[in-house]
Amino acid sequence: MRIRVDRSRCRGAGQCALTAPALFDQSEEDGTVVVLNDEPPPGLAAAARRAAALCPNSVIRIVEDTEHSQC
Repeated sequence: MRIRVDRSRCRGAGQCALTAPALFDQSEEDGTVVVLNDEPPPGLAAAARRAAALCPNSVIRIVEDTEHSQC
């Protein structure tokens, strides 16, 4: 699993950082998403998916390992 974000669309709601603080933070400059670990361990996969689902601007995308192997 890999985490991808589109920071240009982020509005700094902070749901990702609240939902998965081991994976996301917010920039001190503008409050936009900062990915702390773009390849989370399996134990954090559910939190990454939950953060992506809760993002009000849909800027977080989860790329599953199976998608990489098909490239």
